[in-house]
Amino acid sequence: MRASCGRSVPAPGPRPLPSQRGGCLSPRTAWSGDLGGSYSARDPEGRGIRRPRACGQDGGRGAMRSPKLPGLVLSLLLLLLPPPGPVGGAARFDPTWESLDARQLPAWFDQAKFGIFIHWGVFSVPSFGSEWFWWYWQKEKLPSYVDFMKNNYPPDFTYADFGPLFTAKFFDANQWADILQASGAKYVVLTSKHHEGFTLWGSERSWNWNAVDEGPKRDIVKELAVAVRTRTDLRFGLYYSLFEWFHPLFLEDESSSFQKQQYPLSKMLPELYELVNQYQPEVLWSDGDGGAPDTYWNSTVFLAWLYNESPVRDTVVTNDRWGAGSICKHGGYYTCSDRYNPGHLLPHKWENCMTIDQFSWGYRRNGGISDYLTIEELVKQLVETVSCGGNLLMNIGPTKDGTISAIFEERLRQMGTWLKVNGEAIYDTHAWRSQNDTVTPDVWYTSKPKNKLVYAMFLKWPTSGQLFLGQPKATLGATEVELLGHGQPLQWTPLEQNGIMVELPQLTVHQMPCIILRRRP
Repeated sequence: MRASCGRSVPAPGPRPLPSQRGGCLSPRTAWSGDLGGSYSARDPEGRGIRRPRACGQDGGRGAMRSPKLPGLVLSLLLLLLPPPGPVGGAARFDPTWESLDARQLPAWFDQAKFGIFIHWGVFSVPSFGSEWFWWYWQKEKLPSYVDFMKNNYPPDFTYADFGPLFTAKFFDANQWADILQASGAKYVVLTSKHHEGFTLWGSERSWNWNAVDEGPKRDIVKELAVAVRTRTDLRFGLYYSLFEWFHPLFLEDESSSFQKQQYPLSKMLPELYELVNQYQPEVLWSDGDGGAPDTYWNSTVFLAWLYNESPVRDTVVTNDRWGAGSICKHGGYYTCSDRYNPGHLLPHKWENCMTIDQFSWGYRRNGGISDYLTIEELVKQLVETVSCGGNLLMNIGPTKDGTISAIFEERLRQMGTWLKVNGEAIYDTHAWRSQNDTVTPDVWYTSKPKNKLVYAMFLKWPTSGQLFLGQPKATLGATEVELLGHGQPLQWTPLEQNGIMVELPQLTVHQMPCIILRRRP
């Protein structure tokens, strides 16, 4: 099972994402009918869990109504694995990749599993094609973008003229926070500044091109940070683009083959220090190296300060986009590319940042209903990602007025409904010895070694009412299987060689929950 991956730099044309959805099996989770479920198991044989096998190896849209989205969970007895160690508190980090890469990722990030990405900025005003609107219109001069401007705006209209139109008139940080809480996400990442250079806070280094001086005349970053921290249990994070497409100092540095460092010293670094000290984000999502190496950006010096001295030094997590050549190699967790979903277990913590709108990170007025991933497809992304050790960062793009469009809100609330049943198989789980099942397709596993549980998340409800699982090793009399949300033990029988067959109850679509395997005392 391998999902397609996106590119780091978005293309102007369509880039569809894979689709489907499912559920999971776990010790107190339930199968989700047509949506799938999760399973957890205890292995009475006391077999140790070695290095989990890669996925695929042997052994190994509608209205605003959100229907109940159940899931499946089975629980087998597994050998208890040692829990991850604590984050080093007193350790000091040198400004070298060797030292910085040795920092242990704060435990909360791996436990969270699911976050929401928010792309919002002046690009939300034209809201056409992509958040790369300015670049495609002015730099690449793509015909569709040039024609859009010719047909809708005066000849002398510039990108800066979009600034006052970015009003955020209906932006309500409390409402956003409530929607984010309802999604089941455990962290949120807001674009504090994209490649266009417009900052969503009153940056002293971005005079007259920020949300306090122009457009909303409000500190968007502060308002959302306060709302998230007072109304939700989410961690607050910020995205920051290192470079800016048309900043004169960056262009001058670029023309010197980055021998000059005017832009990072006078613009980028002061803004990063300001963001961290003023808003204390617990996720710092760097992006946009502009082809410049990390030495140009002084990335290691900044990260050493972030880990040693900053107000978030003990809890902050960072990604891997700190200069040309650092992606998927240096930093905190790896992103590797946009929409990265390797389909197998990686030795390093990673994140799949992807979009509900398959063709844009920012809001598009020209988006059609088929451009948006269904809840089934989104759950599939979540299940596959978490089973292979990753986190899912799911993106939405608000409008220029500051509203979260109905289709984005619906998807967020649908995901939250699914997680209310299946969340046990997602949050605070670990990769199992097998990431997916080789007997029944679209079944993915997670585990909780400390509790000796394994979850099997299945994406399709079997029409026969019997679920065949090739990976669990269960013992009659010692292993109990339940459907989460159903509450009653399920009948199961061992298969001739390996695995089990679970008899699923006859339920209506509105009753579908998740399955659990539990060892009797």
